[in-house]
Amino acid sequence: NYLLINDTSSKYLGPGWTNCTGPQEEKITIKNQLSMTSGLDDGVPDNHCTIDSCLNCLAEAGTRWAYHNAPYTLLENVLENATAQSINIYTLQKLKLQTGMTGSWFFVDFDNVFFSVARSMARYGLLIQNNAIWNNDTLLHDAAYINQMLNTSQAFNDSYGYLWWLNGKSSYMLPTLQTVFAGSYAPHAPADMFVGLGKNGQILSISPSNGLVIVRMGNQPNSPLSDVSTIFCDQIWQKLNDVLCNSTGVSEINKLKNKISIYPNPANSEINILFSNQENAVVEIFDLFGKKLISLINQNKIGIQELNKGVYILKVNMKQINYTQKFIKE
Repeated sequence: NYLLINDTSSKYLGPGWTNCTGPQEEKITIKNQLSMTSGLDDGVPDNHCTIDSCLNCLAEAGTRWAYHNAPYTLLENVLENATAQSINIYTLQKLKLQTGMTGSWFFVDFDNVFFSVARSMARYGLLIQNNAIWNNDTLLHDAAYINQMLNTSQAFNDSYGYLWWLNGKSSYMLPTLQTVFAGSYAPHAPADMFVGLGKNGQILSISPSNGLVIVRMGNQPNSPLSDVSTIFCDQIWQKLNDVLCNSTGVSEINKLKNKISIYPNPANSEINILFSNQENAVVEIFDLFGKKLISLINQNKIGIQELNKGVYILKVNMKQINYTQKFIKE
């Protein structure tokens, strides 16, 4: 073994890789980098910046989830220092030769990006879907790690594993926010779906139960809802459900579609909400920073004239039901 995920990151990055005190830095592990729980401040002007002066401690490692690009980018340095090989050589030897994948790592500003093609990304998706076994050859022998990677990795965001977003959980968090939202982030997708969400709408979505690997590569989506990658992922599965033989959605929307109806979406002046039983129904609207803007009880029409144009979160809380839906204010 080259490393253990519970090793302190400083073992491979050296002391002083952050702007934290020595004791604070020593508590950050590789697992924290993988699970977005480094405790480093994601609210810095450029959270892609990997320079030590950009990496400031906000909380003790392991006590806070926040999507932060820099700590996971630095996993490349961890891997290179542990193996004494460049990331491109290591990828070639351990992955590309066995699977036939093509592509290479290149830096774009602070980010180290794997430039490839859709077919190669699909090969990677098939590898992960098959528990890292390719053509009867096991490429990753650590079954415990694979299991941990595709299950909730920390106590704050149920829908996050090790760099993979997990569907079908009871709640989720989003980048830049500290708000916990009820339900699944992709309610039209299968509950066992997990996804790698890349910048500008690059998506690798995998559903073992359906035997599907979905790759989306291309320009940044121009739909307002697509600015949030989790929403864009859900939109793709919503379209897939229209052409698949059986609906793949097994989440809250499917279970509650006969109980709650919200329209129109996009909306301009008001949102209409229909309940099968609206007793003690609390309706709340949040912005994408988690700030509560509206809270009403047992209301079928919600005026939104005062809201600025953009994407919002609507939550309906009833007895035994917590329903969340995103909508656009035009």
